[in-house]
Amino acid sequence: MVNTWEPLYSENYMRSKKANKKFDFKVFTETGLITDGTQQNDSDLKNKGGKPTDRDSNVGHTLHVWLNGDYHGNRHGSHDEKNPWDVDITKRLDYSSAIAVLGFSLIVSILRTFDVRVEAARVMVSAPLLALVTTHVLYINFYKLDYGWNMIVCVAMGVAQLFLWARWAAVSRHPSNWKLWVVVIASGLAMLLEIYDFPPYGGYFDAHSIWHLTTVPLTIL
Repeated sequence: MVNTWEPLYSENYMRSKKANKKFDFKVFTETGLITDGTQQNDSDLKNKGGKPTDRDSNVGHTLHVWLNGDYHGNRHGSHDEKNPWDVDITKRLDYSSAIAVLGFSLIVSILRTFDVRVEAARVMVSAPLLALVTTHVLYINFYKLDYGWNMIVCVAMGVAQLFLWARWAAVSRHPSNWKLWVVVIASGLAMLLEIYDFPPYGGYFDAHSIWHLTTVPLTIL
């Protein structure tokens, strides 16, 4: 198994290696080969142009990539790498789209749960959140692509929405309240998969891929 990672994910690399002892982990960055967290010479990087490759026949990799949406730059390295530029742009698009969706859904949550109908009030609610989302997207794209900070912002917005909908479910007598409670509780538990990450045991499913899988039935519900 040959994967490409960044130093940011070296801890998860070690966790993945310990959890999947049957695999021979070799990790490449743009500058060289990493084994056990130590930077070495990149003489093993055979392909031209210094572009890392992924050679993996395990069906678990296929399942992992499919569930993760073929995400280039996954924290545990199970991905099909093309080149460093692809890693960078894909991560930026991933982070930006996540915060955009969460920002929009938070606006909708506030407007719906508090039944905000006056147009001026809707603008007053939406404008600050749109400004926050825009500032955050600009920060991670043009100043610092900070995974930890992005996760904090995303989790804060996600938790805020869960509390808003839980409050609404508690005071409302809507006939579909039970569905909302299921979504709120299950979403909160699913969020733990993103916060308390774990590597793909057996080479099949990691926390991130399971989180993606849980979002399907929750979205339908």
